[in-house]
Amino acid sequence: MGFGGGAPGDTAADALPTLTYDVTATTVVLGALASRDWRPMHHDHDFAVNRNGTKDIFMNTPNLAAWFERYITDWTGPKGRLGRITFRIRDSIFPGDVMRFTGSLTGDETDDAGCRWITLDIALHADERLATTCTARVAVPADDADNPWARKADQWRP
Repeated sequence: MGFGGGAPGDTAADALPTLTYDVTATTVVLGALASRDWRPMHHDHDFAVNRNGTKDIFMNTPNLAAWFERYITDWTGPKGRLGRITFRIRDSIFPGDVMRFTGSLTGDETDDAGCRWITLDIALHADERLATTCTARVAVPADDADNPWARKADQWRP
């Protein structure tokens, strides 16, 4: 784990490792079930294709959010704490797609409470299509003794 070196955007050290994952129907359906999304376009192939006009069932928004959170926290480790995450879905994720997450550190600052915040820009490709873009603000330890999860009240300003 490392949070880059030098000014954000200056070095290859600011690039996050790539995460790839082969999407199956199970990936899509279990994500919908976990978020209690019973809409048939996320689990019923016939409905998705014949009623919605899509090529297959597709991943829902909470499932995508969980994948972004996994990507971020795999990189930060257990002391990374999400403050804010925003993303824009440009295309659907279907069974048979290979998701590829790439990201870079684009900001690094310490707030008045002493909390270190990094900003990440992340892209999710489904095969060669840019499916979703994401920006995240994540609290990371300012030093070896710091733990963003211990911050409460005025010490936590996401």
